[in-house]
Parts: sequence; C-alpha cells; structure tokens
Amino acid sequence: MKVYVDGQFLDQEDAKISVFDHGLLYGDGIFEGIRLYKGCVFKLEEHLERLEYSAKAILLSMPWSRQELSDIVCEACRLNGLTDGYIRLVVTRGKGSLGLSPKTCTVPSLIVIADRLWLYPPEYYENGLKIITVPTRRVNAAALSPGVKSLNYLNNIMAKMEADRLGYIEALMLNDQGYIAECTGDNVFICHKGTVWTPPFSAGALKGVTRQAVLEIADDLGVPVKEENLTRYDVWVADECFLTGTAAEVIPVVEVDGRPIGDGTPGKMTEKFLTEFRSKVAKEGTFL
Repeated sequence: MKVYVDGQFLDQEDAKISVFDHGLLYGDGIFEGIRLYKGCVFKLEEHLERLEYSAKAILLSMPWSRQELSDIVCEACRLNGLTDGYIRLVVTRGKGSLGLSPKTCTVPSLIVIADRLWLYPPEYYENGLKIITVPTRRVNAAALSPGVKSLNYLNNIMAKMEADRLGYIEALMLNDQGYIAECTGDNVFICHKGTVWTPPFSAGALKGVTRQAVLEIADDLGVPVKEENLTRYDVWVADECFLTGTAAEVIPVVEVDGRPIGDGTPGKMTEKFLTEFRSKVAKEGTFL
C-alpha cells in the first residue's frame, strides 16, 4: 500500500512522521474520513470544506489548495488500485519543540491513507445494532467546538472501550447536561410519529457529512426533521433509531440500554433512508 506523507507517496513501511510532531505529542491536528464508492469519492468537496473550517478554527494554516488536496486524495486511491474504500486525510501542526506552544511548528504535515474498510458486517444492517449509554461524556461544546474534527479523540476511545467491555460495539455518549450528543463515531437520529429528530451541534454532535446527506434525503422525501436536545428517554420510546457516519453509512439501532426500539427490528423509515443514501454514493462526489 502507498501512503502519502508530505509531498510523496511511500510504501506503508516507510510512511513515518517525526516523534516531535505535535499531532503525536499533543493531538494537535485535524482529520477527515472519506468514502470511495465505485470510483466516486463521495462528497469530497464537502469533506475538504469541513477540513478547511476545522483548520481555520484551530488557527492551523494549510499551504495546500482544495484542488491540490483533491488531487492527492484521488491519486492515493488510484495508486492503491481502489474503486471502493476508505480515505483518511490527516493534517498535523507539524514538527516542533517539546513545549506546548505551536509557534515552533513552522510546517504542517499532510498524510493521506487510502485502504479498504468494513466497519459493520451486512447482518447488522439487516438485523440492527444493540447499543448502550456509557459513563464517558462528550467534550463540552464550549470547550472544543464539535465543528472541529480534531485528533483529540481520547474521550470517544474511552467510551468505545467501555462499550466493548460490556459486549457492545457502539456506545451512546451524553454531554455534560445529560443530553445525547452522538455515538463514539456516529451521529444519532430517531424517528417518532413521522418526524425525524437529531441532536443539534450545540449538544456536542459532529457536523457529519453523512448526517447532512440524510437531512437532504429527508427534505427530498418530505419527512419533517427537528434538531433539538434529546434525552435517553426520547430514544427509548422512539419508533426507530439509526446512526449515520462515513464508515457506518446509515445503520439501524434496535435496542438501547436493554430497551427494544419500536418492535425491536429495523424500521421502514430507516430502511428508506439507507436505500436512498446508497443510491447517492456513487453519483455525488469526485470521480477518479
């Protein structure tokens, strides 16, 4: 596999960064996870826009144009012979001193990895996920904006570990007020009495690209959507629940905290959203 690191494509064994890189030392950096479907990099422009916004928010100056980043992403897919896969685009603050200040980091680093990824087996899309609420809370939106997709993922990792130790592969995360923020790697939606509900960004929800795609699908289908604070009770009594994410796509949830959602099987609206989403992925984006 070829990996892009700071201007060149290298064999994965040779793809290295400095131990003084502030992305490694302090998690000072940003990233995007992007999907490739049948030679189409899905929503690449939207992902690159979010990357630019994240960089601006943390005062990270990127010397690459959007077109340069797009070209590198597409070339990474071509060099690795991919028509379907997952792309991880990482920008770190770059090499600096051991001090916390980024003033010594003069040149940011760019890493692009294109590989295959299967997050959930097909049976989970057919039968649905069972998830659980975990103690670890989402970072307060006032401390670090959920609009920034940063390399600081430790609280999500801890939440994932807590779920795993209890036998679950995904976890529901609350914010410090007790409202639902998101899952460890996915946005959360519920359906109740014909309306779709999802937590707002102010609750700690990431500005997910797949989340936005689902909101657009809802508009196309004429399904009303509300972005409001949700409690666990709201999820427990919902007719349907599903998660969205670049890797997860649209995946049904059939049980939360030991409580069946609806009749305990994937709902009709969730299936409709998944079908509509999968009809878009090979058409809306940048072609190799």
